[in-house]
Amino acid sequence: MKKHSSRAIFALLLVATIPAISWVSASKSHLKFFNSVIDEGGEKAKTSANTNTSAELFVQHVNSVYEQAGLAESGLNQDVFKKALVGYYNLKKTQLLSTQKAVITIIDFSIKSSQKRLWIVDLENNKLMFHTLVAHGQGSGLDMATNFSNQPNSHQSSLGFYVTSDTYQGKHGLSMRLEGMDKGFNTNAMNRAVVIHGADYVSESFVQTHGRLGRSHGCPALPTNLTKTIINVIKGQTCLFINGSEDKYNSNFLDQNVAISNFISTANTVQASI
Repeated sequence: MKKHSSRAIFALLLVATIPAISWVSASKSHLKFFNSVIDEGGEKAKTSANTNTSAELFVQHVNSVYEQAGLAESGLNQDVFKKALVGYYNLKKTQLLSTQKAVITIIDFSIKSSQKRLWIVDLENNKLMFHTLVAHGQGSGLDMATNFSNQPNSHQSSLGFYVTSDTYQGKHGLSMRLEGMDKGFNTNAMNRAVVIHGADYVSESFVQTHGRLGRSHGCPALPTNLTKTIINVIKGQTCLFINGSEDKYNSNFLDQNVAISNFISTANTVQASI
């Protein structure tokens, strides 16, 4: 048993020292190497080590994307990014997200509206695609969004995970509906007409004049010059996560074990196709 345990520990140490490149390449090399090293270690040791290594690989994946996309330099908090990615893999597990687009949109309403607080990350190429301003609802606060609601006519922003839906031409031009996934927090988004749209009050010039952005009726409104481009990138069942400073927020999509399981399952599928 000691021999088996020592081999498992040795495998963990070796896996942990391999540099993470991208989640696909890292998954291929780490899993193949891990299985070959502990193949003689016995099933019990292999199961135990695999459980630990799966968690380590997921953390390496999060760190790798975060570093390669330059998200620290852009001001995205790493814990917020990890939370968003956990939700992304939970949503992937339920097959609610597109299999054609590997992008995630993150909005952090714990940051002032006068600062850029929306990020769109290409998870296939580990690349930051957009980093821009985004407005919150009138009922949520002035420069800082401090109040959040799922209730109609609250004019407040709603926290949580969304799946992007269809587009339409409205009073703000091209707009995109959002389907809220978190019961009690954002599931009234469709009924409240909480959508992605452009607005003149979302601009650097508005900030320079007023010290903050203008505010919506709860919609995450974007700069008009970027709205069409961004909507075309993220439309069609991609993940959007809105973070904010509310302790009561919780989500069924923040199960890290589900995220790890789906990440490893995807990696194994990739490995099997090698």
